[in-house]
Amino acid sequence: MTSPLIGVTTSRRGGWRSYLMHRLALYRAGARSVRLMPGHPLPAEPLQGLVIGGGDDIGAEIYGGKVLPDVRIDPERDKLELGLLKAALPAGLPILGICRGSQMINVALGGTLHTDIYEVYVQAPKMRTVMPRKTVTIEHGSRLDRILNCNPCQVNALHHQSVDRLGQGLKIAAHDESGIVQAIESESAPFLLGVQWHPELLVWKKPQQRLFTALAEAAREAAAPLSAAALAS
Repeated sequence: MTSPLIGVTTSRRGGWRSYLMHRLALYRAGARSVRLMPGHPLPAEPLQGLVIGGGDDIGAEIYGGKVLPDVRIDPERDKLELGLLKAALPAGLPILGICRGSQMINVALGGTLHTDIYEVYVQAPKMRTVMPRKTVTIEHGSRLDRILNCNPCQVNALHHQSVDRLGQGLKIAAHDESGIVQAIESESAPFLLGVQWHPELLVWKKPQQRLFTALAEAAREAAAPLSAAALAS
């Protein structure tokens, strides 16, 4: 059995902690990982999958949203991830988006975001926790439903942006009790999935580890890996 190489995007500031958790989750799934950051060279070995990770807010100008003060953005990271997705999406490379990454997939496909969910979902409880204390309902029959095999599921919550208008070819795969979109997936791509929570912090829960196992399995079956040249073009 081969060990596919999965690229993992992270924040430049403090992102090493997140990367270590992703690396562990992917190792347990039988995959290798490499950290991807702006200003650093892409790996020489072709990638067989991508994780677009969490962290910084996405610049509101990219999707026509409201610019908020006192939020951490990284325009160079936005540029890197949009470039990666521009190459990976048409190639059918398996992709898992996590929190910010789920939102970035949506934006890359022409969708928009709620810049601050609490301005839209005014009744939603203000929850920020690494522990699985948020209840999400998974759409029956979705790819996510088949992977997680738990419905409803308990997840963590570390975000204040969320998907608004869906990008082209995407559908909602989960929402929470306030109606906030908690997962999206492709209607046709072999493996394109985004979750609003952080499964890398919940890998001690079997359903969450199964997300990384599913990504690794899809990466092994990917038609063709993407070289650094293709990703940089």
